[in-house]
Amino acid sequence: MAAASAAQLTANGALKMATTSQAYLEGDKVKETKSLIAELCRHFYNQGWVSGTGGSITIKVHDESVPKSEQLIVMSPSGVQKERMVDEDMYIMASDGSILSAPVAKPTPHKPPKCSDCAPLFMKAYQMRNAGAVIHSHGMESCLVTMLNPLAKEFRITHMEMIKGIQGHGYYDELVVPIIENTAYESELTESLAEAIKAYPKTTAVLVRNHGIYVWGDSWISAKTQSECYHYLFDAAIKLHQLGIDWTTPAHGPIQNAKISSLAPNGSIKPSRRCIVLDIEGTTTPISFVTDVLFPYARNNVGRHLDATYDSAETQQDIKLLRAQVQQDLENGVAGAVCIPADDAGKMEVIAALVANVEAMIKADRKITALKELQGHIWQTGFQNNELEGLVFDDVPAALEKWTALGIKVYIYSSGSRLAQRLLFGHTKHGDLRIFLYGFFDTTVGNKRETKSYAEITASLGVDNPSEILFVTDVYQEATAAKAAGLDVIISIRPGNGPLPDNHGFRTVKSFSEI
Repeated sequence: MAAASAAQLTANGALKMATTSQAYLEGDKVKETKSLIAELCRHFYNQGWVSGTGGSITIKVHDESVPKSEQLIVMSPSGVQKERMVDEDMYIMASDGSILSAPVAKPTPHKPPKCSDCAPLFMKAYQMRNAGAVIHSHGMESCLVTMLNPLAKEFRITHMEMIKGIQGHGYYDELVVPIIENTAYESELTESLAEAIKAYPKTTAVLVRNHGIYVWGDSWISAKTQSECYHYLFDAAIKLHQLGIDWTTPAHGPIQNAKISSLAPNGSIKPSRRCIVLDIEGTTTPISFVTDVLFPYARNNVGRHLDATYDSAETQQDIKLLRAQVQQDLENGVAGAVCIPADDAGKMEVIAALVANVEAMIKADRKITALKELQGHIWQTGFQNNELEGLVFDDVPAALEKWTALGIKVYIYSSGSRLAQRLLFGHTKHGDLRIFLYGFFDTTVGNKRETKSYAEITASLGVDNPSEILFVTDVYQEATAAKAAGLDVIISIRPGNGPLPDNHGFRTVKSFSEI
């Protein structure tokens, strides 16, 4: 092992020497990255993002022979006319941020060269998110959008097409961008930006109030695409605000200025409820619909679905998840688990083993991501072919509409995949109910019977106090876990639901009209 470690150190040392050699620094890959930054800065200047010498950009030198974490960094300088920059103006840095090459000073009236004041912040994105490029924009919309609510710590928007351009988000998702407070000097933002990156693991951007935005991506293409989408969404929010339209709600109705509150028993004002999180089975939807309609459809069509879509990237990812789950099940002695042969055994043999495992998982009603992802894709075909129609209790649509009108944000948390949730609410006899829903949570945030799952949801929703969230479920163990996380909880009593323990201590309702 010592010999292997020594060999690794030797290899790393040789790699570092190779990438910091003068020949490499003057090579084509570095030159191309310098030219790209100059080109992008001219483009961003025309967008109004880097005017007045403000803003900056940095890109890693893409070289497949070098691990991403070790790739060199090219960064634009500070205090220069960004639209007039040339290749020779760029700084070249090692992966740890140390300067390897600096531009030569130019005659008056040019200022002496200086590396970007954003450098420490750029390095946080590289180190904490393994970014391939980072863009800092002073675009007007990224500045103004932080002023719409001077107390807000986040920017939120949902149901806008351009949200799809943000990594990890879809049209129906709620996009959340943290906002940090501005300081007199750029470098003083470093720690607060790092804290925001840590607190919002899904974000690819951080807004700086009255200042601008930092955006990162896996590559310069990703960073540029997302920057354009963020600026579009900020501009849309500003214009919607001017029209009195709420960009944070799925229906985009009039902005609700009134605060909903009630009196506590002692006569004091109780804070208004900001969010409602709903379970599906036994809460919005009869359990029988899931057990008698959705599960049988998935079980009866799993073979057909796998055969028809076997070579697609989506199905191959489903198979990868199932292989990992089945391997774990075999090691743990889970009943019904069957070894899945390697791909070279043939498509039909692999599918047969997959079908056997999926049938066993469905029969045991297992709440595992591998199964739920595949089920969601099977149901998607069913809904698209009008072989399935989502079912909710009759009181659900009116309640969703009422809560939305009151300014209460409604989310779904179910063991079914987010895709399956969107399909169910998007195809009902009442129409598309997704216009009333702000977002969807599944078991990727955690098991529904674990307190930490609800703590994670609370952090994602950005409330000041967990008690501002109401969770509605039919399962006592879920109610207990949510209560332990500080959420307000109501248990749903619906036809076909299981019995509750005596003296369970939770408020119950038989209809959403009671909430």
